[in-house]
Amino acid sequence: MRASMLALLRLRSVQIVIVVWVASVAFVALSVQMLPFDWPAMPNMSIGFQLISAHIQMLWVFLLIGVTLLVTRRRAVIDLSARAPASAVNRAELFFLVAYAVLAQLVGLGLGRVFGVFPISFHLPGTVFGITAPVSPTDVYAWVAYNFVVYALIPYVAFRARGYSNQALNLTSADRRGDLLLIVVILVLESAFELAFAHGIFKLDGRQLLVGAPATLLIYFLGTSLPTMVFIYAILLPRYMKLTGSVVTTAILGGVTYAALHFFEAWTLWNSSTSIALSLIFLMFQYFGPGMVKSVLTIRTGNAWVHLWSYHSVAPHVLLDTPLIVKIFRIP
Repeated sequence: MRASMLALLRLRSVQIVIVVWVASVAFVALSVQMLPFDWPAMPNMSIGFQLISAHIQMLWVFLLIGVTLLVTRRRAVIDLSARAPASAVNRAELFFLVAYAVLAQLVGLGLGRVFGVFPISFHLPGTVFGITAPVSPTDVYAWVAYNFVVYALIPYVAFRARGYSNQALNLTSADRRGDLLLIVVILVLESAFELAFAHGIFKLDGRQLLVGAPATLLIYFLGTSLPTMVFIYAILLPRYMKLTGSVVTTAILGGVTYAALHFFEAWTLWNSSTSIALSLIFLMFQYFGPGMVKSVLTIRTGNAWVHLWSYHSVAPHVLLDTPLIVKIFRIP
């Protein structure tokens, strides 16, 4: 155990994460008295509480990763790197995908301003934290349409046209019973964790739940779950594995990518150097860990659908964001 931990700490990618994390915590603790973000779900919470919350989430992330490794310990190891092309082609595809993602985020920023007041990022404005400005049904439709087409439909069609099978894209199961078991275990754990801290869904009446929960599932499935699965965990993850040859570094890159694609969240601020630093830090605090869990779930099963159903569509989004959808669409 000790030898494994020492080997892990010797990895350059792990060392970089530790340095960035410690520097981020020090910056927040020493330089900030109150966060400038519009977070109605976390009003007037002290910096100390915010940092404690971030570390509780990371501890939970490591617990879920440990449970995933435990549940899948007898499964055959799937070589994701074998699902990626030869090294030169792999590097070219990675370069294209990163450039495409940057362009997609910038276009989403512009189009969001055209269709509403919010940029289009990987989360609907008001997701998880809430937001004081009203979100309209038009914002929802634009967000769903853009993310589905740009991050799911176009990349999937393009890579299928390049000859990659659904198996090469991590979209098939090598062990359906094993995948189902893992989905149930992680879903139950994550649901319990989410509901321990957020109780908004319990305030809805029967009709709001009956209409709002399926609507939330569909909206977030098309707007973020499917785009996340296809772009990051179906296409990018095998290419990260081919590039690095390291499971740990691949999981870290999956977490970094997941956080980066939330760059223009409705609560982020880019109007000063301090706001930019805090936006980047709290994007990492919020999304880096969950992105790693999704990576590990995919690496251990070779099936990107596992993370979608166990750790994205239902928990957290249906559990946390049904009240938001009920409010936006004024479901009585």
